[in-house]
Amino acid sequence: MIQLVEVFNEVSSATRGTSKYNLREIYINPKHVVAIRPDNRMETVLKEGLLPEDLDKRQRFTKVLLDRGQSGIDLTVVGETAIISQKLGLHEKELLKG
Repeated sequence: MIQLVEVFNEVSSATRGTSKYNLREIYINPKHVVAIRPDNRMETVLKEGLLPEDLDKRQRFTKVLLDRGQSGIDLTVVGETAIISQKLGLHEKELLKG
């Protein structure tokens, strides 16, 4: 299991439905990762001040797609795609020739 930091949307009734994003630690089994890609939309959210204030404004984000059998789940995690790929050990995999 690999530890990452997930960005999740927390809709608050106190802010009249305004989206506020928060961070939490998650653990992912790298064997269930189907795809990863940059999540440029979160950079805009960061610039709008909807993420925690102590997050560096230069931060990058990655969308991770996990296999859940017949469906998948998308997670946004903190970190550049290349770094997340290394952390998940995806750069170590080789294609089978057949």
